[in-house]
Amino acid sequence: MLGTLKTELAGARPDLLAPPVIAALAAWPDAPEEVLVAPIDPELADTAAFCQAYQVGLEISANCVVVVGKRGGEARYAACVVLATTRADVNGVVRRHLDVRKASFAVADDAVARTGMAYGGITPIGLPADWPILVDIRVVESPIVVVGSGVRHSKLALPGRSLATLPGAEVLAGLAGPAG
Repeated sequence: MLGTLKTELAGARPDLLAPPVIAALAAWPDAPEEVLVAPIDPELADTAAFCQAYQVGLEISANCVVVVGKRGGEARYAACVVLATTRADVNGVVRRHLDVRKASFAVADDAVARTGMAYGGITPIGLPADWPILVDIRVVESPIVVVGSGVRHSKLALPGRSLATLPGAEVLAGLAGPAG
């Protein structure tokens, strides 16, 4: 099910995690024993390359994207977690949820600076406490999902339902539609 990934408990391998992820796992009592980590080639961290190289199905690979919108000059950030087979409805569901006129993907440098994570490895675990984490219902319904670890040289694997227990998590039906 997890292809050729060699997983172990995430808590035992802090060298494979970004500092905000380490801190979040330590403070998250609901799931740490279920969170696994696997080392990967950082050149293969992007979803399509990763899934092909490690024989992980797109249907269990989840992407975490940082979205920003403005209202009254104030920037409002959120993270969206969707399966790789889908695409977040940024200018519909996300825009309305953030109550902004327009929402868009955050610029890479901004996302990295605000999360303390590597671009291409951003994960919902360890994001700023004031950000909503919008999780598509399909992610929660997946028995296991593979997401970033905050760095490009590993991936996390955990039950999709665990992401619904993250501080700030909101499960939304319709957050994502088919990719393409």
